[in-house]
Amino acid sequence: IAISPSNAPAMGNLIRRVAPSIPVMTIDAHLIEADRDLRATYLGTDNYEMGVLMAKHAMELKPDGGTVCLQLGNVAADNINARAAGFRDTIAGEKVDRLTGQNGWTEVDGCPVFTNDQIDLANQQMQDVFTANPDLDAFILIGGWAQFGPQAYAQVTDQVKDKLDSKELVIIAGDTLPPQMDALRAGRSHAQVGQRPFEMGYRAPTVMMELIEGKTLDPIIYTGLDECMADNVDSCLAQ
Repeated sequence: IAISPSNAPAMGNLIRRVAPSIPVMTIDAHLIEADRDLRATYLGTDNYEMGVLMAKHAMELKPDGGTVCLQLGNVAADNINARAAGFRDTIAGEKVDRLTGQNGWTEVDGCPVFTNDQIDLANQQMQDVFTANPDLDAFILIGGWAQFGPQAYAQVTDQVKDKLDSKELVIIAGDTLPPQMDALRAGRSHAQVGQRPFEMGYRAPTVMMELIEGKTLDPIIYTGLDECMADNVDSCLAQ
C-alpha cells in the first residue's frame, strides 16, 4: 500500500497498532523521523531541499532581507515542516525555529499561519497578513493552497499588485500546477518551486510491484524539483 500522511504522527501510530503484513510505502509525504522504519521506501520530493530553493529565490529577490511570513498547512504535516525548516535554515545559515533578524530576515508577528489545507482559509490569511503588515517584504506559500483558488487568489493579490510589480513585496510558492503557473505569468508570484506529482504517480506502481516481489529498494527515492520564474515560465517544467 502507498500512503501520503497529512498527519504523520497519527499515521505512524496507526501503522504500529495495526502492524500490517504487507509492505507500506509513503508517497509525497514522509512519516516522522522516529517512524521511518515502518515504511519500506519513500517516493517523492526532497522537501527540505524544496525549502532551500524557496529561500534562495527569496534572497535573490531581496538581497538585504526583510520581513517575511510563512504560510504552512497542517501543523503535523512532516513534508511541509521540512520545507519550512529548509527555508529558515538556509536564510539563517544555521538551524533555527524562527527568523529573528538573521541575515536581515524577520518573521512578522502572527506568522507562520496554518491553512489546515483549506483554500478559502489560505486566501483569507494572505489578505489578513497583507492588511496587518503593509510593509511586508515577502510572503512564502510553503504549499500552494491559496493559488488553488485562482479567483480568490487574484482578488487577494489585487490589493498588493503594485507592490508585486515593483517587487517591494515578493511572493514565492510551492508547486507548479496550472493555476499556479497562470498566477506566475500574471505577475501574482515571483517564483514557483514545483514538485513532480506526475512522476510520483507514474513511478509508484512500479515501486509497489518491486516491493511485492520482495526487492530491496533505496529507503528514499526522490523525484526532483522544478524552479519557475517569469523569465523561464514556458520552459521550466520537466517533461
